[in-house]
Amino acid sequence: MTARKLVLIVEDDLEVGQLIARTLAAHQFDVEHLTRGGELLARVKQRRPAACIIDLGLPDIDGLQLIRKLEDTGVAILAVTGRGDVADRILGLEIGADDYLVKPFEPRELVARLNSILRRMTRELGPQTVACFAGWQFDLEALCLTSPEQTRIRLSRAEAQLLELFVRAPNRVLSRDHLLDACGTAEEAFDRSIDVRISRLRQKLGDPPHKPQFIRTVYGSEYLFASPVEWAKSGDPP
Repeated sequence: MTARKLVLIVEDDLEVGQLIARTLAAHQFDVEHLTRGGELLARVKQRRPAACIIDLGLPDIDGLQLIRKLEDTGVAILAVTGRGDVADRILGLEIGADDYLVKPFEPRELVARLNSILRRMTRELGPQTVACFAGWQFDLEALCLTSPEQTRIRLSRAEAQLLELFVRAPNRVLSRDHLLDACGTAEEAFDRSIDVRISRLRQKLGDPPHKPQFIRTVYGSEYLFASPVEWAKSGDPP
């Protein structure tokens, strides 16, 4: 029998939290409902969950700050909130949330989005998970870049997802629509988020925005990763 995936819910509205918990339990998840962000941080240290569902309007800590604190854990994050503003949604996605659901929502939609996140995270990467280009190394499993000077640079999961698309298709033009589809949705928050991710990746790669070496803009809405890429196993010498 397949082990049930643990999902931690942090939601101070007891009615909403219990609804989410009942829905996920009915779909064969192992569920724990918490009401404070501090409780979630303590629980993650005790037992690493497959995913966290986080309300952004918590009484003890802002949900966006909580997401940022979980950035290095590798845990999938679904933000659930009454904040429908696109700027808030972009910020939530960029600091580490994998998806964003606005209240009120259909329980079935929450389950579908959570399953989609977990499928993307547990896909088979293959034996070679380090992309090497121009002296750089990108470890897909560790979500980490290593510069030619051996400086390690952390990537958010959103940044790593986008960079993986580029390094798997070097010197090929990729349309914005392709990038959006590969990221799982084409809604407005993700659409604008692509521009932010590309800007941040360029910064971390030391790419000048006026003349980038790696991620080049083509015809205004298409992109090209302008470097050959070789693949290695994690732990192999560069």
